[in-house]
Amino acid sequence: MSRIGLDATDIRILVAVQKCGQLSKAKLAEMVNLSPTPCWARLSRLKAAGLIRGYHADVALERLGNFSQVVVTVSLSQHRKSDFQRFEAYIGAMTEVTECVATGGGMDYVLKVFTPSLRTFQELMEKMLEAELGIQRYMTYIVTREVKSARPDLAALMRREPGAA
Repeated sequence: MSRIGLDATDIRILVAVQKCGQLSKAKLAEMVNLSPTPCWARLSRLKAAGLIRGYHADVALERLGNFSQVVVTVSLSQHRKSDFQRFEAYIGAMTEVTECVATGGGMDYVLKVFTPSLRTFQELMEKMLEAELGIQRYMTYIVTREVKSARPDLAALMRREPGAA
């Protein structure tokens, strides 16, 4: 995938929408210190380039009810492309799985799962095992409290290391 050339103003726009979501033209322009029309044109270009995938609310689930959150690590028995594709397609269709990352090292995947109860989580895991996804081993970690949940600091990530190309 080719990288898109971004300048400091583009980064400020991305930081603003990441932090605040959808903003009015005037408010965004004020936040990034640019007049409204060119600011909106830049935002449109960033959207068209696929850099902004959507806007989301950060809902306080703990205020809605007592849900179970479980982190699951999964190791597959085979490591062919078709094995990964089958597993990923299955996981992609599961609304209970809110995050899934493929990893290198001891485990193939790390999942974040939300269910109404631990019993429901166990039923979900039994269905996954019955689906013959090639799961060799899985480990579950019950989340007792969330210590930190944040989006990456875009401005810091975009800073170049000294001597980096």
